Amino acid sequence: MIDLKAIEGITNGSEDSLKQYLRALPPVDQVGVEARTAVLATRSIKNASKNWAIDLAIRMVDLTTLEGGDTPGKIKTLAAKAVRPDATDPTVPSVGAICVYNDMVKIARSQLDALGGQHVPVAAVSTAFPSGRASIEVKITDTKDAIAAGAAEIDMVIDRGAFLSGQIGKVYEEIKIIRDVCGDKAHLKVILETGELVTLDNVRKASYLAMLAGADFIKTSTGKISPAATSPVVFVMLEAVRDFYMISGQRIGVKPAGGIRTTKDAIKQLVLVNEVAGPKWLDPSLFRIGASALLNDFLMQRMKMRDGYYSSPNYVTLD
Repeated sequence: MIDLKAIEGITNGSEDSLKQYLRALPPVDQVGVEARTAVLATRSIKNASKNWAIDLAIRMVDLTTLEGGDTPGKIKTLAAKAVRPDATDPTVPSVGAICVYNDMVKIARSQLDALGGQHVPVAAVSTAFPSGRASIEVKITDTKDAIAAGAAEIDMVIDRGAFLSGQIGKVYEEIKIIRDVCGDKAHLKVILETGELVTLDNVRKASYLAMLAGADFIKTSTGKISPAATSPVVFVMLEAVRDFYMISGQRIGVKPAGGIRTTKDAIKQLVLVNEVAGPKWLDPSLFRIGASALLNDFLMQRMKMRDGYYSSPNYVTLD
């Protein structure tokens, strides 16, 4: 949770001061960002590093199911996989969290606890996910219900229509209100839905707006809109949390979600984190990956590494 006193003087929270602050942010060099991310995507890592990276990435996964057809049985299976991703290999770490709809939180929490997974938090998508189009009263109730059911993390969606129409103060106030509802009971992850924000400049502005309002994490996407977690978008968000830390002394997390489907994709994300935000962010407390099928690829790649599938003993290329 951000200590707003630490950034006193940046803005007084009024719409005018917020707009003034966001206008003063430097514009994003889109060509430069795209070129930089293209270079970083060609990075290669050694086998030993890849083993470490896969296990770290598993610990960063928010194992997710957000479908209308979700059932209690599916949630229980998800919880079992979250605690013990590979039933045949106890050395595989548990995931960072499981992410479900509000009505499945209680089932998820109970099943995790029954399986010895008290250390795995439940994240609930809240505040009229995925559209964010509801009254603040509905959003407050949604959040309270999730926390009461056992959610330790709230994935909140912003009202993109309000943001794009210049109602910056409304977006800010809603995040602040949900931050207050979460209190010390739940971390707040604010979903920007970057695929609807149109420009990287808007991604940067929305990132700062969420952090100023009290977000513990900023998250790219709901996973329901394409494009989602593109490398340039994640790059801009990582720059934002790095620079915000320099201003406020507060480290805010980043969660890309949507479109990260393979181990190669995930490792490229870790390279971005290390090179842009810095190694302090290479931790599940500051970086998460929203995914559903990705965990299976991690396990397959981990097995291949363990069984000597790769012919090169020292070097693995990401491409």
